[in-house]
Amino acid sequence: MKIILYSKPGCHLCEGLQEKLETIMQAPDLASLDLEVRDITTREDWFAAYQYEVPVLCVLKDDNLQTIPRPSPRTSVTQLEKTLRKYI
Repeated sequence: MKIILYSKPGCHLCEGLQEKLETIMQAPDLASLDLEVRDITTREDWFAAYQYEVPVLCVLKDDNLQTIPRPSPRTSVTQLEKTLRKYI
């Protein structure tokens, strides 16, 4: 299963969310998850879709891309992990 984070360079919200995800993925039962960070400035379609929305977090499961509601920047790692587990 893959977690996709749409982000852009210099976005502190994106960087903070990525750090939290990397921490979560160190848990033994989540180590098989694959985090893919997609820079929206590298593709026009991503930029058009997400330029005002980053960070956008999605789960790719069985070729189905599901968007996860954006967590607050104040969300703790524990809270984010609980939310993520609902979608995986």
